[in-house]
Amino acid sequence: MTNFNFLTAHVGSVPHLEAGQLSTRLNDLLDVPAWPQLPRRSFRENMYVQYSPLLPAVYEDTAQEKVYFDTHGDITDALEAFYTPVVADDVKAFALRPEYAAGFFSMLETLRLTKGEWAKGQVTGPVSFGLTVTDQDLRASLYNELLADAIIKNMAMNARWQIRQLKSVRPNVILFLDEPYLAAFGSAFISLSREQTIAYLDEVFDAIHAEGGIAGIHCCANTDWSVLLATKVDILNLDAYGFIENLALYPAELRLFLDRGGSACWGIVPNNEQILNETPQGLADRLRNGIKLIVEKAAARGVTIKAEEFASRSLIAPACGLGSTSIEVADRVFEVLAETGNVLKRG
Repeated sequence: MTNFNFLTAHVGSVPHLEAGQLSTRLNDLLDVPAWPQLPRRSFRENMYVQYSPLLPAVYEDTAQEKVYFDTHGDITDALEAFYTPVVADDVKAFALRPEYAAGFFSMLETLRLTKGEWAKGQVTGPVSFGLTVTDQDLRASLYNELLADAIIKNMAMNARWQIRQLKSVRPNVILFLDEPYLAAFGSAFISLSREQTIAYLDEVFDAIHAEGGIAGIHCCANTDWSVLLATKVDILNLDAYGFIENLALYPAELRLFLDRGGSACWGIVPNNEQILNETPQGLADRLRNGIKLIVEKAAARGVTIKAEEFASRSLIAPACGLGSTSIEVADRVFEVLAETGNVLKRG
């Protein structure tokens, strides 16, 4: 089990248009720098577009700035072209492209020129991708069995490629699945079983582990945390600023997660203008109080969880990505994040 001791990390997206100076700043400020996603630089850096170029029958609509699957005709040839490198285990074929992920290559170069222990990558989770990116008839691609498998394989192979690249410059690599759509799990908006969801996520987690990476998952709103805790994930990342009390509803599942070595990445730093009203000490206290609540709620249900367990099993991050905020707010979030980490490390 890794001793994280409140290492600082971030989700990925930023409002900046350029990655060079930002990559250097993130590397200087944070314990676990993640490559920055730049959705305002180009629609191709959108989290649902930047991982899509190799998918079968995918169509990039530059006018509407979106991607979708065109399944009107026979897609057999497209599927064969996609699965050929999968079957050959050609991980390089699933590399990110500079025009879709400029921040990855900028951060990789920054890490290559500096010293450090950690790096973080991220890939859009298969559930969120498959429920957001549709076919030409607006049917979620996750409900097409052929496309669903391709989406999962695509994300797994890309995650493996990222880990190989990042491990060439840092010994310890964390790879997160970003799964915002899981906030709707259990509602009428998702026709997906618990077992299917776990299987889809675990296939990507297995790929991450096969490359020696640490697997994380980010969901930026409330969800059925028992589903995520039941997967093979190593790090659960949640919006602890807004929803930490909801995790307290799953003490037995959390206990099992901790027993198998699981850790938490607490999104305790707000990712919007609320940051202007917060202090590092206040956020550190807010997290400690949240953890205390989890411990107390667990005890009330006969489950023993100790607050001290979380010191070595905790990272901290912004509550969610920063792509929708201003550069000024994002810069302040990173500053407060680093300072809050220092407060928590001091105990």
